[in-house]
Amino acid sequence: MGPRPDPSTLTALTPAEAARLIVSLVRPLDLERLPLREALDRVLAEEVVSPIDLPAWDNSAMDGYACRAADARAGAVLSVVETVAAGQFPTHALHPGEATRIFTGAPLPAGADGVIRQEDTEAASTTVTIRDPRDAGRNVRYRGEDIRLGQTVLSAGTPLGPAQLGVLASIAHQPVAVHRRPTVAFLASGDEIVDLDRRDEILAGQKIATSNSYTLSGMIRRTGAVPRELGVARDTKDSLYHHFARATGADLLVTTAGVSVGEHDLVRVVLAELGCDMKLWRIRMRPGAPLGFGLLGTMPWIGLPGNPVSTMVTFELFVRPLIRRLLGHARPFRRTVPVIVEEAITLGPPLRHFLRAIVTPRQGGALGARLTGPQGSGILTSMARADALLIVPEDRPAIAAGETLHALVLDDPHHVTEPAY
Repeated sequence: MGPRPDPSTLTALTPAEAARLIVSLVRPLDLERLPLREALDRVLAEEVVSPIDLPAWDNSAMDGYACRAADARAGAVLSVVETVAAGQFPTHALHPGEATRIFTGAPLPAGADGVIRQEDTEAASTTVTIRDPRDAGRNVRYRGEDIRLGQTVLSAGTPLGPAQLGVLASIAHQPVAVHRRPTVAFLASGDEIVDLDRRDEILAGQKIATSNSYTLSGMIRRTGAVPRELGVARDTKDSLYHHFARATGADLLVTTAGVSVGEHDLVRVVLAELGCDMKLWRIRMRPGAPLGFGLLGTMPWIGLPGNPVSTMVTFELFVRPLIRRLLGHARPFRRTVPVIVEEAITLGPPLRHFLRAIVTPRQGGALGARLTGPQGSGILTSMARADALLIVPEDRPAIAAGETLHALVLDDPHHVTEPAY
């Protein structure tokens, strides 16, 4: 067996320090060009400049009659010179005393400066009478009022939601350059861990199901990456070497278990022998203190703890921001929000704690937080019931009901540039 990495050479970091370090050492992936319909939730990889004005011409915002404001007087009778529907163009410029029957979206004829809505008029065969001139000089969408020729429409780093896709379609921008989706290779390790094809042994209590493989696959997909499952490695160096070889070509390697200092915790040992440049190995937090991060050539590696809750918490705090960075997001971290703690909490060691909680609105607009139950790192059901992580600072061994702390809401779509945990 080769020499073990010396844990004393790497300082235990705070969660925010570790998250900042991890994200700082990766860059967005290279770009690919996709049809707009395939680009939803991807991140724009280059600036988009409009080749046109939008709208491309002054057009009507109403069904009605285009006319000159000077002619739009109550009781005025105007000659209707033509009808223009959306998709058509006017052929007559308006002179004093004339109007054009016009429909929403149709280009305004030259000489017109407003549209009187049809319900404020009374039409005859070749004339129209203005009953109410309230819209004189109004109901026009002006050329370029949305987008100007040469204007930067969307900046690099913009996430592409439905509205952004619509904007790109409106200026005929296709294909669109986006950052490639990362492939995330992941594996569990441990002689006691098996997949569900060994159901009978799991139900007999002889083996433990690899639940982490299923939660990791789901979390990777939810973050926007492509999971590549490497299976379950045994607690031997040969097995780990075999499984790591299958990660070739991936953009990120995530492992669970085997990153502590026990005799059977061989993941970091094998990675070190493969030339992994270790950047951190422990974080001052609970759950999830034993966490490794390094670079295996150009591929980043994150070693998560094996306990199911620890795996999910550390993925949320460290793996998810790294994947978002690879995807090109400028804001990789979820924000935190203030919450009022609704029960007394007593904690153990002076570490930053991330407790599974449910956040609900309170009277007056504030948010309240209550724990989901026992907080052991093996109680996965506590995570299944949670919608937030309640953050308790390391200098707070006891929290009284009614105090205000911060929480990271797990489905919050708002993100920030710096970790607030």
